[in-house]
Amino acid sequence: MAPPSDINDLSHPCIYGEFSSSYSERKSGFMKWFGKVFKIGSNRGKGGGHHLQQPVEENMAWRAPPRSLDNRARSKKEEEDLNAKRPSGRWPTGTDDDYTKALQDRMHSSLHPPYAPLPFYPRGYSMPSHIRICGGCSQEIFYGNCLGVEHSYFHPDCFRCHSCHHPITEREFSLSGKHPYHKYCFKELSHPKCEVCHHYIPINASGLIEYRCHPFWNQKYCPSHEYDNTARCCSCERLESRGERYFRLEDGRILCFECMESAITDTGECQPLYHAIRDYYEGMNMRIDQQIPMLLVGREALNEAIVGEKNGFHHLPETRGLCLSEEQTVTSVHRWSRIGGHRLMGMRTQPQKLIRKCEVTAILVLYGLPRLLTGAILAHELMHGWLRLKGYRNLDPAVEEGICQLLSYLWLDAEVMSGSRTMPSTSSASSSSSYSSKKGVKSKVENKLGEFFMNQIANDSSPAYGGGFRSANAAVNRYGLRCTLEHIRLTGQFPL
Repeated sequence: MAPPSDINDLSHPCIYGEFSSSYSERKSGFMKWFGKVFKIGSNRGKGGGHHLQQPVEENMAWRAPPRSLDNRARSKKEEEDLNAKRPSGRWPTGTDDDYTKALQDRMHSSLHPPYAPLPFYPRGYSMPSHIRICGGCSQEIFYGNCLGVEHSYFHPDCFRCHSCHHPITEREFSLSGKHPYHKYCFKELSHPKCEVCHHYIPINASGLIEYRCHPFWNQKYCPSHEYDNTARCCSCERLESRGERYFRLEDGRILCFECMESAITDTGECQPLYHAIRDYYEGMNMRIDQQIPMLLVGREALNEAIVGEKNGFHHLPETRGLCLSEEQTVTSVHRWSRIGGHRLMGMRTQPQKLIRKCEVTAILVLYGLPRLLTGAILAHELMHGWLRLKGYRNLDPAVEEGICQLLSYLWLDAEVMSGSRTMPSTSSASSSSSYSSKKGVKSKVENKLGEFFMNQIANDSSPAYGGGFRSANAAVNRYGLRCTLEHIRLTGQFPL
């Protein structure tokens, strides 16, 4: 079989070594070969078909036609004739089948096959498809131990907690997205802690994390703290946190530190605030001419006054203020001498006989509440007094309490939005750091408390106080306060 390197192209000319001396012999051999290629015999040239043109000269070189790719084997006689005509020493030996196979392999292969030498890798070196890149340092992992997490790999020292950034050496860890965490770090981030006992909120019988949350302050705590006598501020309703001590008042109520900062504790301290609210009414063309006494009282004294009052609708679960219309003797808080530890000590009280000189005998308010809450209660009770003094009789509780709550809300809104106090306080028994709001500077804490008290009024669920406020607010927004009050005087109802 001829070497593949000697076969350059199928259409290249091929010159045979020596020509036959006889023209007939040359013709016979050529026609047999030509007939094999075009599937014709030597006798078909005589049958009237097309004839080959005779050569003009005898000693000439013929261009060999392209060889057929037909794989059919030649006859034995044709093979002998062709072998006899091959010149010795010029044509390599071998069978025609080998030669035909070489031609076929040449035809089905590219003339210039691509050369892609296989890369050489030292012993122990990984193939490129298995190269591992560390997910922590982004460097290649060559040797040694590595950690596989899902589809990522890490050097042992690069596998670190996404929270504390220390290596994770434990067998168990937590995975959030693509970030690994220590189990305790992930619990710190995802499992809520009780803001009262500072422990993780337990999982209930259904396998769920169940906790309570204050709707305004977002204070999260264990459900058990609602029943285990945990102290709750009587003003802002937040629970006492472990490690902190709320202030205890002598009547059993509890105040948090933030509410205590602006708390008004006796009648003398409350007088400037009371007169400021009367001025607020006068600025709204609702002047109160009568001098109505105002007293700060304890819980017990207020409850006794409520029992002695014939008329009135009281807010449950605890009433913080009362517009008194009957003659009574009330024990008021006269003065506080000092604060001892976490208790108000040395409270001085005195009984006071209240004589009825008009439709309103006095206004009573619980002592020890923050300034804004005390003012909101005073604004509410003064509206009760204004309605009675102006001849508004036998009003439905939702109408009377609703319009009183609206005046309380409007005063709070003016205070919170003003950014400054209306007047200085007369308190003299406080430090500048703890009672800065009493000295004329309203803190952000006090403003937040004011927003909380407004939220309580707006979202009260009781029909008289909550439903009445929302009806009153809608009427005033549509018709104005003056027209709403006139409509109530004439019809006893809010305008629609």
